[in-house]
Amino acid sequence: MVSATTQLKLLAADGKLYKSDVLDYDGIIALGKTFPAVKANRFIEWFTYSDESIDGKSKNKAYALFESSFIDSIEVGTTKGLQQVHAYLFGVLYDFAGQIRTKNIAKGGFQFAMAQFLSGTLKSIDDMAENTFDQIVDKYVEMNIAHPFMEGNGRITRI
Repeated sequence: MVSATTQLKLLAADGKLYKSDVLDYDGIIALGKTFPAVKANRFIEWFTYSDESIDGKSKNKAYALFESSFIDSIEVGTTKGLQQVHAYLFGVLYDFAGQIRTKNIAKGGFQFAMAQFLSGTLKSIDDMAENTFDQIVDKYVEMNIAHPFMEGNGRITRI
């Protein structure tokens, strides 16, 4: 590991500058990738985040959505509404923006709704009641399990 470091003089608690081993950007990424753990992955995501990344751009689009009048025209609690939000946030970032996925996906060993049954699953979710807080939460959970898009499901369902 020492061969991948550079020494910089950093201020110590005693007020003096001491040469310290530090990693550059590539070294930090390489180190993070050697630890296949959730915390390491979260750190890498945080460390590499920028307004120019897909997450950064979609986050900025989400803020713009809330500031626009377009948000008032979105169908709340429906697949169509989620498609509208997805298309808005990811329209220039993904060619599949706003489109329901046609492939099976999984994350962390969890298989989301099978693509061949997704249309029926989404119809059932659309038909769920949403009159109480508990019903809204139930609908949110079911939509999250369905994961109708290839990417961006978490952000879309939260919006």
